[in-house]
Amino acid sequence: MEAGPRDTAQDEPDRLSPDGPDDQDGAPETGTGPEVEVELRPQRRLRIWQLAPIVGLAAMGSLMFAFPLAFEFGDGGAVVAMLGLLISCCAAGWGMMAARRVGHTWPGLPSKESGKRPDWRMIALYVVVGAGIVALAVWRVARLR
Repeated sequence: MEAGPRDTAQDEPDRLSPDGPDDQDGAPETGTGPEVEVELRPQRRLRIWQLAPIVGLAAMGSLMFAFPLAFEFGDGGAVVAMLGLLISCCAAGWGMMAARRVGHTWPGLPSKESGKRPDWRMIALYVVVGAGIVALAVWRVARLR
């Protein structure tokens, strides 16, 4: 009789333990095989139940803002357009807060956990772009009268 490891792979089919596949000889894994990393934390992304009301409000507000401006519905068009702009801005703010809660940040700005200070140039750029959009919207609504 020879002394040495026995080849049992031909005699028995592959066995699975509750944790995964066993070695060929049935012994537990000793760390010499490939290591697999598994992320235990949930992914940081917005779920459909968070996105649906935000998208719905944004679409409704955009339509309320766009149709009176495009077709000029008489005297009430400016009021409906401003209400639509308000609803759109509320949906955008709600979306930004939900995104912030799951860990997303604005492009060019660091996250809270990083400890870094935001770049003032990026903040200034966001303020200028936002003010420009609001000024154009108010100017367009004011032209309806």
